[in-house]
Amino acid sequence: MSRVIFCFSVRMYFGGYVANVAMVVWNEFRNDARVLKEAQTLAAAGHHVTVHALHTPGVTHEYERLESGIEVSRVARSPFWKWRKRPSAAPTDAKEGQRPQRTPLSQSGPLPKLSPVRQIMRIAARLWTHAGLFSRMARLRADIIHAHDVNTLPTAWLAARCSGAKLIYDAHEISTSREGYASFRRLVALVEQILMPRVSGTITTTQARAKFFARAYGIPRPIVLQNRPRMQTATRSSRIRDELGLDKAWPIIVYQGGVQQGRGLERLATIAAEVPNAYFVFIGGGRLNQTLHAIVETLALQERVHFIPTVPLAELPTYTASADIGVQPIENTCLNHYTTDSNKLFEYVQAGLPVVASDLPEIRQVVSRHDLGLLVPPGDSAALASALRTLVEDVGKRKHHATQACKAAQVLHWEGQEHELVQLYECVQANMLPMRSSAE
Repeated sequence: MSRVIFCFSVRMYFGGYVANVAMVVWNEFRNDARVLKEAQTLAAAGHHVTVHALHTPGVTHEYERLESGIEVSRVARSPFWKWRKRPSAAPTDAKEGQRPQRTPLSQSGPLPKLSPVRQIMRIAARLWTHAGLFSRMARLRADIIHAHDVNTLPTAWLAARCSGAKLIYDAHEISTSREGYASFRRLVALVEQILMPRVSGTITTTQARAKFFARAYGIPRPIVLQNRPRMQTATRSSRIRDELGLDKAWPIIVYQGGVQQGRGLERLATIAAEVPNAYFVFIGGGRLNQTLHAIVETLALQERVHFIPTVPLAELPTYTASADIGVQPIENTCLNHYTTDSNKLFEYVQAGLPVVASDLPEIRQVVSRHDLGLLVPPGDSAALASALRTLVEDVGKRKHHATQACKAAQVLHWEGQEHELVQLYECVQANMLPMRSSAE
């Protein structure tokens, strides 16, 4: 507690401080809501924030400045990007949350197996990109470098060492036990084991994950910033009905987010046949697009199951608010899933939707505490279908949980926790880490 008091005393004495912050992400920074919110919070607190990301010619700008003052510096994924540029592709604009997000279905499906030569070329290209990110961060002479996820941590640590910056690590996932990371598990564990004790501050997304990192690597418990959206007014809309031409008064069950393995989406598409008088709408893109379309065609559910490609962040709330039930059927396939609470759960809350969600510890805590809807055992098709039928058929129950969601939305928003991020930066700058309560 004395350390927290010291940090606030530093702020009161000096009237706050301005840090030059370099964030780094291994994506294009087009639809990363968490990174955008953190950058906006720090910019609003007076810090100068530059986000270092990946550049795709014809799709993103190499440099841009967002309306909040955040600067974005992107490095191409390959040294041969000039020869791969497609002139017809439109670059992103500089308005936050309004960049094109739609993913063509042709990009879905399993990843092709690469030849040894292609694998070597891919590794070389990645190393080239990491070198570019390192060079830009080192030249920036940042006060604090903020690494998002483990695939940026080594590069961020090296840049921090060379430039004398403090390093903050934001672990969005438990990457040692994550879908699709089995081949890299030992490498990820080694990187985190070596570097996490050496950073100046750590952040993660749930209390369960914070406990895991503290125990696994012998570090102070990371601060927790849940993946909550910004506070919004839950205004009902008809956007989904209008866009898809849904002419029946059936309730709309929405799933939004990445269309990936382990999220129960094949199960959800299949049990749609057992939940009559309801529309199912998937919003998002990913590797399971073709699989889900095939399931829908096989079961002849095209009239009731629909797909909307990934939409811009700024527009997503209007889609969510035009649904009637939010579903989160994630499966217990790994520790990362077991400890998640997920963006979409909080997005459903902000939209005032009742939910049907997998009964996993962090999800259960949110849903039960606020009486948001029904919990089902993960991976149980019969229970999932039954819960959805209950909310579809029982209008009174659906309205009750929707009312509870609207109440919870007044608490479960980004603004209710962003002070934790500002405080962490103050303490890192003051060389003092906030002491976490043993009760957390």
